[in-house]
Amino acid sequence: MRPNGLARAALRFRPSAFVGTFVALVMAAAIVSACGILLETGVRAEVPPGRYAGAPVVAAADQQAHYGKGDSADSEPVPDRARLDATLVAKAASAPGAHTAVPDVTFPVTGPHGPLTAHNWSATTFTGEHLTAGHAPNPGEVVLGNAEIGDRVTLTTPDGTHTYRVSGTTTAPGVWLADTEAVRVSGHPGRIDAIAVLPKPDVATGTLAAQVAHALDGQAKIHTGDGRGTVADPTLDEAKEVLIGIGGSFGGVATVVAMFTAAGTIALAVGQRAREFALLRAIGTTPRQIRRTIATETLLAAPLAAALGCLPGTALAAWWLDQLRDRGAVPEQVDLAVSWIPLVSATGAVLLTALLSGYIAAHRSSRIKPGQALSEASVERLRIGWIRTPLGLAAVAGGIVCAALSASLTGEDAANAALGIVVLFMLAVGLLGPLVARACAALFGLPLRGGSASAALAAANSRTNARRLASAITPIVLAMAFSSVLVFLHTSEDHVTAQQQRDGITADHIVTAPAGASGLAPDAVRRAAGTPEVRAAVGLLKTSVLVPGSGGALEAATAQGVTGSARDLAAVQDLDVKAGQLAVKRGEIAIDASLADNADVRVGDRLHLRLPDGTKASPRVVATYGRGLGLAQVTLSRTDLASHVISAYDTELWTKGGTTAGLKALGTVRDRDGYTTAQSVDRELNAWANNLMAAVLGGFAAVAAVNTLVMTVLDRRRELGTLRLIGSTRRQVLRMIRWEALLVALAGIALGTAIALATLVPMMNGLTGQGPYIPPLMYGAFAGTIVALGLTAVTLPAKAALRRETLDE
Repeated sequence: MRPNGLARAALRFRPSAFVGTFVALVMAAAIVSACGILLETGVRAEVPPGRYAGAPVVAAADQQAHYGKGDSADSEPVPDRARLDATLVAKAASAPGAHTAVPDVTFPVTGPHGPLTAHNWSATTFTGEHLTAGHAPNPGEVVLGNAEIGDRVTLTTPDGTHTYRVSGTTTAPGVWLADTEAVRVSGHPGRIDAIAVLPKPDVATGTLAAQVAHALDGQAKIHTGDGRGTVADPTLDEAKEVLIGIGGSFGGVATVVAMFTAAGTIALAVGQRAREFALLRAIGTTPRQIRRTIATETLLAAPLAAALGCLPGTALAAWWLDQLRDRGAVPEQVDLAVSWIPLVSATGAVLLTALLSGYIAAHRSSRIKPGQALSEASVERLRIGWIRTPLGLAAVAGGIVCAALSASLTGEDAANAALGIVVLFMLAVGLLGPLVARACAALFGLPLRGGSASAALAAANSRTNARRLASAITPIVLAMAFSSVLVFLHTSEDHVTAQQQRDGITADHIVTAPAGASGLAPDAVRRAAGTPEVRAAVGLLKTSVLVPGSGGALEAATAQGVTGSARDLAAVQDLDVKAGQLAVKRGEIAIDASLADNADVRVGDRLHLRLPDGTKASPRVVATYGRGLGLAQVTLSRTDLASHVISAYDTELWTKGGTTAGLKALGTVRDRDGYTTAQSVDRELNAWANNLMAAVLGGFAAVAAVNTLVMTVLDRRRELGTLRLIGSTRRQVLRMIRWEALLVALAGIALGTAIALATLVPMMNGLTGQGPYIPPLMYGAFAGTIVALGLTAVTLPAKAALRRETLDE
């Protein structure tokens, strides 16, 4: 399509008319490109092979827990690390091209000088460590740096405390045991982390990988090349889930919001030129020529706006990834992946949105008769759209239904569902915009009608210009709704969690492992029980398990493995038992009542769950309780968990009675208030993602709101000049503009709050059994910021417009 003269003239002689549209398209491109880059980074994320660099083929367990069948099949990352059966080493070694197959076992221990990482000695075949003196360890022996051959060293292992003789030394950090000894004391006997397969001469890596896969017959995943990094750092799979979730789930919502906002801005810009298009129709311009003019203007402006928007989008994605690295959600070795795909996709999305929204906005102006066009350009006529209105009502109904269904969701699923619900309600606001705006003007304009002349005129303007009012309200509703839902989703859950901790923690002291240690000593509970004045002592191994949720999906749930009796546990924790009787015997489990409802299990039923390493288990439910959010959602015996985690040491020690001085030898001692404060800090870190999403979406919508308000004021320069000519003072006109801005801000805040409550109330009732908790100061800050931005956005351009004494535009 060749640019025509009308489009070029409009851009040349009235560039200010396109500034607002240009800004909106730049912001939309920034949001879409940032999310696309993070999505691509998640898909392509990889880390160096690390200790497996010397092994061309590595077999490891699948780190995903699979569930469902056919089209409903899905998976969830295991909370800890899945391991292989040690008997698979012989099968891997039987592959025709395999020279040898070496098991790899790594686990934490505590030595005379602090924490160490322990390995099996045969792993040095592919890792490259070598002896500086002595010989390889036999059972009962170790290889250790900074030691003398023949020394006796005591190591605290997950299996207990053992004394070994130093058989050899090395310069590498860590400690090495005989293979059989390493497997035995690692805390997960009979299981290994991975199998490194070394090839015979002249055997290609691809050939060996295929042979090993055939030999293991689907009992392990085969990794080669960069894929070995996943075995070296199992957190990579979870990091990829995080990045894909941000770029995909959140990115999809952000893209809809960005396109929705940009489309609204373009529609406003085209609508503001209705008088211009009416005049063109009056002098003989055809509808096709007008539509072509708008399309050409879009083709001239949108690609440049998209290209410029991709620059801050790339910077936003890089900053976002850095923040994820700093918080440990993504390995440091993961680099930002920037290719042409997300950039071209963002440009295409922006261009398509601009074309469609411009065409739709100009459709009526280009088709009606010239006389009618001039009439409607002067006086707005509000008509019910027979397509828009039913679609808007359908979006309202869809939002209500989805909000009700979301009551069974938790965690990230709840946050993602919340965004989707808000999008549905926002679509309803956009489709029903003029009707909603007319209702808001009638309601919020009531106090203004009895006020000063400026206030009454502001109320009248709002009633008679519903489309302009709707364009200004929509981005404010976006900013308020998204920010409120994402932030108050966390504050509500945080409030209930803190309340349950205050009511549920009855321990006098809580001991945690010293900094850098893998956990508490294996005999910590016994030693604490023998400390003077201690009446009850319980060790807790904190981890997560996967439990069935609504629809059969697996969901992560916090878990505590108990060392001690149910009586001692009841002395240090008030779990608020709802049904059954608390017990911590092997094969028995107590769970949070909300989890029991989602999994549709009752006391006496079997709960089919996945342990931290993905192992299937079906313990019998002996009790349900009400304080899972504050304490732990799943409670079971430590012996049922210990062999399924990397570090089998107790994480915490809770005591009733005792003194800080008497317990400090076991670790870091806190009282219940200090422990609650520390846990609150952890929850704040976990809420960072929600707050950041709120900042991105809310900030984008706030800028869009400012942009829209500025556009509406600048378009009214003729109107403001007329008011000045008939005797209104500058102060009166500015007061009118400010009253209108205040009405717009209050209407947007009210609608955004209503959407947030419609989303949060059913969701929080399902998640916590309580309504949402909205901190008054935080809500006031949101509302105050919107009001301040709105007043500023209209005052500055209005002052600039009033400096002129003519009616010229």
